[in-house]
Amino acid sequence: MITYGATFIVCGILSYVLPAETAALLIMFQGGLALPAAFWLERKIGWGRMAIDNPLRNLSGLLAASQVLWLPALIVAYTLNPRSLPVIMAGLGGAHFLPYVWLHRTRLYGALAVALSLGAFGLQLILGPAGFHIILFYVGLIYWLAAPLMYRHAERLVNNGGNTAVPSRTP
Repeated sequence: MITYGATFIVCGILSYVLPAETAALLIMFQGGLALPAAFWLERKIGWGRMAIDNPLRNLSGLLAASQVLWLPALIVAYTLNPRSLPVIMAGLGGAHFLPYVWLHRTRLYGALAVALSLGAFGLQLILGPAGFHIILFYVGLIYWLAAPLMYRHAERLVNNGGNTAVPSRTP
């Protein structure tokens, strides 16, 4: 969440100096920078991946990978109205995080999902065209506010033996 927050904020800054079409392309593909940076950060802070024997590992991977399937819809949205990308990306982020409420046994992901989706939508309705810039900062800020909360929750899970929705089998 830290790296995604950073890329959204950088996109927000760049949205003021680049044409909307160029900024929208950066917004659409910012995950190409944020995801590897997130994996690097995980290794740097010593955060391991889900145990290989955890039956939810595949589900977690599928939830993450499902975001790629939205690319055709994002391309259509870009073609019709590039300035719609920030609110659409926020909604996608919200939809992505909702299943994690169950997976990680915390309502924090539900709050994140609602804040991203409905918060960005509300800003778009209120701000109109100015929402293009502001939503990017909003999404980045929400990710940054959520990151320490999620980190603490994950730390508690690890300290309690990694009990997610289905505990990992231990020998």
